Formats: sequence, structure tokens, C-alpha cells
Amino acid sequence: MKVTLSVIKADIGGYVGHSGMHPRLMETAEEELKKAQDDGKILDFHVLRVGDDLQLIMTHTKGRDDEEIHKLAWDTFLKCTEEAKKLKLYGAGQDLLKDAFSGNIKGLGPGIAEMEFEERPSEPVIIFMADKTSPGAWNLPLYKIFGDPFNTAGLVIDPKMHDGFRFRVLDVYENKVVDFNLPEDTYDMLALIGATEHYIIKEVYRRDNGDIAAVSSTQKLSMMAGRYVGKDDPVLVVRSQSGFPAVGEVLEPFAFPHLVTGWMRGSHIGPLMPVAFHEANPSRFDGPPRVIAAGFQIAEGKLIGPRDMFDDPSFDEARRTANIMSDYIRRHGPFEPHRLHLQEMEYTTLPQVLKKLKDRFKGI
Repeated sequence: MKVTLSVIKADIGGYVGHSGMHPRLMETAEEELKKAQDDGKILDFHVLRVGDDLQLIMTHTKGRDDEEIHKLAWDTFLKCTEEAKKLKLYGAGQDLLKDAFSGNIKGLGPGIAEMEFEERPSEPVIIFMADKTSPGAWNLPLYKIFGDPFNTAGLVIDPKMHDGFRFRVLDVYENKVVDFNLPEDTYDMLALIGATEHYIIKEVYRRDNGDIAAVSSTQKLSMMAGRYVGKDDPVLVVRSQSGFPAVGEVLEPFAFPHLVTGWMRGSHIGPLMPVAFHEANPSRFDGPPRVIAAGFQIAEGKLIGPRDMFDDPSFDEARRTANIMSDYIRRHGPFEPHRLHLQEMEYTTLPQVLKKLKDRFKGI
């Protein structure tokens, strides 16, 4: 059975501040998606949240970029925004950059990751959702999962994976993509994806048969809006087992809380902390950045789950390390490398502050 898995997210109101989500917003989203399921528009759905971001997870048979599915998500976010305004939640509707739907949700503000595939006899999928960071946060984990044999033993010992994977990398400034075949293109790809705010891994495919392995959201709010309106808070969908990395290989990179951009006002660098669903409440300096992992088995389009994959004491050390890293880097205050470098600060509110200083500079 060919199924489309659509994960569409938006920040449509924080409770309290940017730290969490009011239950009424999730209830509203569930009500809207249940109506759509009853009407036959979607096969199944699940509503989750990470921090102040609402996540709509849907299965259907309409393919990627389907107007009806995208409009369903858009209308659901509008309904939730109405509730957020009634509750006077912070930043109500902040990710909705346009007034009207125009056939596709891309470019309107919400983040989206979609993949279409033929269901295997067993179809395990991990959906990662992050708050207080940007799409480039997935670069390191995706390389580790699909390109690093020190993380993924299957690249060496599983004949179904031995041919490697093809990575599609997006240049977010030029809106162009380039494909890399690993392992032979490893060094060329690393030359780009280490610049996580410029080059983002968009998709990963098996090389032997072209099957989709992973897809990430690559939308950058500041570029769509032309000003700072909040961080992007990306999503990532990864298939696992039977020709793809095992579930444990998919999760393993997050045992290292690597540094990502985002955090307070989208203007800082901090560790990405893997947490259980109930711990996805970034409160300390609006952070540190959080990531949750929802595991599903997909059966005839039904979402069996979710399993809270980071609700596991084996990630306790990663969380402890992230707190130590947070203590250290927070002491830098407004200095780099805690604060983003100036090129990235151009997409925050800092230019508004610096504008008043431009006439005070004098030649020497």
C-alpha cells in the first residue's frame, strides 16, 4: 500500500511565553483532524507538541504537496489560533505569515516534512520534532545515521545498506539542491553541511533502489517573512529497519547533545537536549533547545503509536551533559560563541537596535 506521511507544524501560541502549549489548542487540532478522518480526507492522524509548537501528523493516499491536505493543516492552525487569541496566549498565530491559503502551505510559515512510500511488511518510522532551533540541527544526526559507520554498524555489516545512501542538500540562500552519494562523496558533502544555516540536508534515499529514507522540514521563517518572526523549530521523518538503519542506530546520534542555533530570541547557540514528551518545556532562557522522538508502526496507513523514544534512562547522560554545556555557554552572555555571529544576527531583531548607531560611526 502506498501511503503519504505528512508532518506539518506551526507555532500558533505559547503557554506560558514560549515554553509550552495550552491543552485547548491540542484538543482543537484533534477535533478538526477527526472530522477530516470521518470525511475520508485522511487515513489517520496524531497531534503532538514540543514546546510551543503544534505538530499535525497525518497519513493519507493523496501524495506529497496535496492541496486538500495542506489546506486542512492551514485551516486547523487558523482554528487553533482563534483559541490562542481567546486565551491571550503569547505569539498567537505567529507562524502564519499570510492571510489566506494559496494552494500550498509552503511559503505560508508552517514547517512541513512529507514522504510517500510503499508500505513494507513492517514499517517503523521515527518522527523527530524540535523546538528553539533551526532546520540545520538535523545535519549532524542525519550524517551520523546514514553516513557514519561508527554510528550505524549496518553500513558495514548489513548487505542491504552496504551500497550507502544518497543525500539531497539544499542551499537555502540560492534555493538549489545538490545530490551526494555516500561514502565516495563524504568529504565534499561535509564541506557544505557543516555550515548548518546555509546548507541543509533535505532528503535521504537508498542508493540501490531509490526508496525514500528520511525527509526534513527546511523552511526558514526569517527568509519567508523578510524579518525575524521566531525560530523555525523543524521536524524530521526517518524510516528504519529492513534496508534502513535500525531504530537504535537512528536514535544514537542524539545521545550527543550537539550545539545548534536558536534558543533565546533565535539568537544563540546551545545544546540540543533529547527529552521525553512531558519534558519538552524549554523554560531556562527559553531553552535549551529540545527534541522529542515519536515512534510509530504504520499499518495500512494507520499510525500505531506513538512510543516516546527518548523516555529512556539511557539518554539521562545526554540530558545531564546538555545542562552542563548550557551552564558553560550561558556564561558568555551577549558574547560569541553563545550569541550567533553577525551574519546570522541579521535575521534577528538586532539590526533594529544597530540602526540608531549607523550615523555615529566616523572615519579614522
